[in-house]
Amino acid sequence: MTKTTDLDRFDHALLAEMQRDNQTPARILAERVGLSQSAVLRRLRRLRAEKVITADISIVSPAVLGVPVTIHVLVSLVRGSQLADEFARRLGSRPEIRQASYVTGGADFVLHLQVESMEAYAAFAREVFHDDPNVASFYTYVAMREVVGPTQRD
Repeated sequence: MTKTTDLDRFDHALLAEMQRDNQTPARILAERVGLSQSAVLRRLRRLRAEKVITADISIVSPAVLGVPVTIHVLVSLVRGSQLADEFARRLGSRPEIRQASYVTGGADFVLHLQVESMEAYAAFAREVFHDDPNVASFYTYVAMREVVGPTQRD
């Protein structure tokens, strides 16, 4: 069972601000959410300690890293939970995969990849999907641009 934390309107406002930019100074956060700077800092410490805020990360431009092509893949395996665990372990060793989720519905996994080119994706698909007899099917979606998310451009 997931542990729940009581969050008030100030916590929700503070979390919304932190999701937009976690480098915003406490004095500015205090102005935006209607608390003192010390109250903001106390709440942030508590939210981190209670694992409400699970990470403070930087989102780096994929193009700068040399992997400008974003690809989403729906993967279906032949049935068997042991196969899913094994497939998930193999995904963890692939640097192209930025996120992978085991899901319900028409597929078993949804993958988010960043690759340097379509040729690089073709090699990835051959190694990870075509060469694995436990992969029943996969559907590839190439992102044209991000419309909502942390790297969205105005």
